[in-house]
Amino acid sequence: MSEAEAEYFSKDFDWDDLRNDVEADPSLRHHLLPFPPSASTSPPQDVSDAWGNFHARHHTGKFFKERRYLLKEFPELVSCGKKNPRVLEVGCGNGSTILPILRGNEDVIVYACDCSSEALEYAKEMLDSLNQASIGRRFHPFLCDFSLDGFPMWLACGPCRETSLRKHCCSSEAEEKTETSLRGFDLSKDMSCLGGVDFITLIFTLSAIPFEMMPKALAECCCVLKPGGLLLFRDYGLYDMTMLRFESGKRVGFREYMRSDGTRSYFFSLGIVRDLFLHAGFIELELEYCCIKSLNRRSGKSMRRVWVHGKFQKPK
Repeated sequence: MSEAEAEYFSKDFDWDDLRNDVEADPSLRHHLLPFPPSASTSPPQDVSDAWGNFHARHHTGKFFKERRYLLKEFPELVSCGKKNPRVLEVGCGNGSTILPILRGNEDVIVYACDCSSEALEYAKEMLDSLNQASIGRRFHPFLCDFSLDGFPMWLACGPCRETSLRKHCCSSEAEEKTETSLRGFDLSKDMSCLGGVDFITLIFTLSAIPFEMMPKALAECCCVLKPGGLLLFRDYGLYDMTMLRFESGKRVGFREYMRSDGTRSYFFSLGIVRDLFLHAGFIELELEYCCIKSLNRRSGKSMRRVWVHGKFQKPK
């Protein structure tokens, strides 16, 4: 079985068995304790700087491998039956999610945002290095911290966010003008509205923002989706190996941790994910733990990885 197939929807172990092992281990007790509000730290002021520094250190393919498995996990990205479907990749990083989507569907148009300008530059450099005009024309990066500022109005303007979008507020000619103006990083403030996107990919992005900011961020995602549009979600699951490696001093909230470089990670239970998305206005289509065993080649130890897979739809 290939690596991509192994990572897709694998059930190498039962999550409840992992939970029982973790909760019975005294050395992991600090992960289970309530987190007192008085101990909470305020959100870092320079999140974009922290992630910019992170991507500067880890921008090569050796660290972020191309996520080809996502096309099997979310086949809608390849064969959705739409003409020129629009995908918004939130938190694109170095482009490890973007490239498989662009390669897998020759008609798809990808808008990719990140709070780090460094990450966007690396993503653009990676796609430019392919020297494939057909891919470059369909890739539109822009700087945006959706958790703080929301998405720009050219994705979906006020009227589009408030109506069914059956009649877009912009004409096809205006959309074409917008497409053309998006090909650089200096985006015009008066661009015409796209009328929303068909898909949003939120891949290991939501966990990187403070928990208290997640409801607003997801509501913003719902606003820029077309009615019936899908949000495709994959992120860290509760009791994933990465979580269990954090020391008690790294906790900044319940199931929320901060690394020494200032970047964050939250580890989701299915119940928390369900509550967040339903509260934001989504309909749950799929939601489950993805549990796989990964072998550490250096130590020879088997590691239990846990991710959350979800598909959510904006009401039609």
